[in-house]
Amino acid sequence: MAVDPLAQFSAKSADRILEPMDRISEVLFGLIMALTFTLTLGVVTADTIQVRTMLLGALGCNLAWGIIDASVFLMARFNQRGRSAMQLRAMRAAADISDAHRVIAEALPPLLASALPPDQLELIRQRLLHLPKAEGPRLTKRDGLGAIGICLLSFLSTFPIVIPFILIGDARLALRLSNAVALAMLFLCGYAFGRCAGFRPWATGLSMVAIGAVLVGVAIALGG
Repeated sequence: MAVDPLAQFSAKSADRILEPMDRISEVLFGLIMALTFTLTLGVVTADTIQVRTMLLGALGCNLAWGIIDASVFLMARFNQRGRSAMQLRAMRAAADISDAHRVIAEALPPLLASALPPDQLELIRQRLLHLPKAEGPRLTKRDGLGAIGICLLSFLSTFPIVIPFILIGDARLALRLSNAVALAMLFLCGYAFGRCAGFRPWATGLSMVAIGAVLVGVAIALGG
């Protein structure tokens, strides 16, 4: 079975269905979207019909934005494959070896490119020259799975926040529990972000709670 050269020439993120930061970002997005509903619709004094409306609105909004984010994710992957094809063609069509090395270095992460000596870049060039001719960019099954994952993360992240309204009849108590769950999830997202980015997890978690509160306030102020 032939190996797709575009997949080999793509960035490291193409090797995973979803990067950790993709997952964290989608959960954060879903949380913030859900919070704009629970904090703006007067749930404390709402009757049963209004609470049901809030639940349907929050779930529907996150599902819609999950679909949008999934579509953008597929567009980004398609663009990534197209850029990889262009870079591969540019490397092969380079007038001299130094130009080919420059194209390869520009396709690599800056830190990695700066650490590679010319002989290593030449080794990469030789290996790329032996790859089969690149076909046009196309999406793969893994891309589709990634898009489904993005949509589900955005949608399912709403449930922990709305579950108190489903299980508890007292809207005031349900709102307090919902906010507590949201704060805990914001902290966990920040903690995970800190571990992925090399920051102090606890400090990043607390910072994410503050940042999330600010973002929710901005969304509410702008009519979100």
